[in-house]
Amino acid sequence: MDPLAQALDAVAADLQQARRLLFITGAGISADSGLPTYRGVGGLYNGVTTAEGFRIEDALSGDMLRLRPDLTWKYLAQIEETCRGAQPNAAHRAIAQLQAQRDVTVLTQNVDGLHRQAGSRDLIEIHGNLQVLDCTCCAFSEEVRDLAGRSLPPRCPECDGLLRPRVVLFGEALPEAALDRLYTVLESGVDMVFSIGTSSIFPYIVQPVVWAARSGITTVEINPARTPLSDIVSHYLPLGAAAAMTALLSRLE
Repeated sequence: MDPLAQALDAVAADLQQARRLLFITGAGISADSGLPTYRGVGGLYNGVTTAEGFRIEDALSGDMLRLRPDLTWKYLAQIEETCRGAQPNAAHRAIAQLQAQRDVTVLTQNVDGLHRQAGSRDLIEIHGNLQVLDCTCCAFSEEVRDLAGRSLPPRCPECDGLLRPRVVLFGEALPEAALDRLYTVLESGVDMVFSIGTSSIFPYIVQPVVWAARSGITTVEINPARTPLSDIVSHYLPLGAAAAMTALLSRLE
């Protein structure tokens, strides 16, 4: 039998028995929605400086937002425009479908909101969400569909303070509530851990998978390209997210 088909059968057999699942997802899960795979919040600019001569990590940093909000918002708006109109794909929908049947938590690096659109409920958006804007001066907050037609940088309608998206910019700490939720899920116990479409370079993405593997918990990596996790997990599936999740769900039916 084809080795890939065998691997899919093995993962599906484990999945059939599992009731508590943790999915860790990166930009690769949104590739079939037409979004580029990119690193962190920065995206689209790997190894390229901005027109102003800054590294994208500096342009999209918390320090730059304070010093030059116009510059940070210029590139935040480019990312938002790239995400605008994107729809959840088969991988997002498959995970949401599993949530209707089992105890499923999704930890995502993505700020595109596609898991939420697909219907995922127990969702840890570790880098935040571009569609929520918070005032930096008062308690005002709003959820926006997109930034089309808005002046940038956007101002608070209540105090005229600077608005910022509820995302983690470079140099900023991860939200403690999101990390606490992840630790609670791990401490309560999981039957399987999936890593999907992430380059696995951040410790908070790698460590749950490594911990699960060392604890004898079934681990699965879905990624067309090998990563540091590929030799650690129980099963490595060299597929795109939509193709892999579609194949797995078809085997559960």
